[in-house]
Amino acid sequence: MPEESSSVCIVDATGEIVKEAKVESHPDALVKLFKAFGLPLTVIGLEAGPLSQWVYAGLTEAGYVTTLMETRHVNAALSAATVKTDRRDARGISQLLRMGWFRPVHAKSAGSQEVRALLVARKLLQHKLRDVELSLRGILRGFGLKVGKITDKTIEARIRELVTGHPMLERIAEAMLAARAMLLEQFKKLHKAVLKIVRQDEVCRRFMTTPSVGAIVAITYKSALDDPGRIKRSRNAGPLFGLTPKRYQSGETDVSGGITRVGDEMVRTAL
Repeated sequence: MPEESSSVCIVDATGEIVKEAKVESHPDALVKLFKAFGLPLTVIGLEAGPLSQWVYAGLTEAGYVTTLMETRHVNAALSAATVKTDRRDARGISQLLRMGWFRPVHAKSAGSQEVRALLVARKLLQHKLRDVELSLRGILRGFGLKVGKITDKTIEARIRELVTGHPMLERIAEAMLAARAMLLEQFKKLHKAVLKIVRQDEVCRRFMTTPSVGAIVAITYKSALDDPGRIKRSRNAGPLFGLTPKRYQSGETDVSGGITRVGDEMVRTAL
């Protein structure tokens, strides 16, 4: 779903186009359009994307039966088109929805979305911290200054020791260490927020009784799974996160490959 505006296509049971429109990508604007249409809608389909969870929640709250459609399936079905426009995509999606040729995607609860956002922000700050530290090592190495083994507590002292007597390096190190200190402070705040959630969550605490499963793994898995009731058998959990092997079978060829890696990358990384 585009961020600025979205194309809408309404079809009847036979597939005939009843109405087409372009509207702001906002739940209120879509609800207003559907109410003005004047006829009951059986189901509304949204291709899963950055805005889809928000729009899904708004349409569902307004009383419309709404489903999220798996992006890979939609793209594969529409890939035969030689001309791609939002209007053509809307037409194709409406037909896929009518015929049921798609895989529905679970719409996460508001709580799980908030936890996911917290985990993403925490991970981003963690990566930036590592980038600053590796950049410092690289800069100093160019002058023959090797940082060596350090810890979070000893890195600043070690860097300042190495750059002493090099005015330009002192200036660079001062700026980068200040940036690192700020990133570390904010990272710790988000990490504490994650730990607080885990401590208050019975399911996460139960996960952590498993060897090698800590707070981050537990909350990442729980927030991604969200509603365990949507899984009928425990063996169906793996495919949700791309942890099952690929398979290609055609005639006499039958090849099993590595994992599909289709699904939540954050969960695969954590596990």
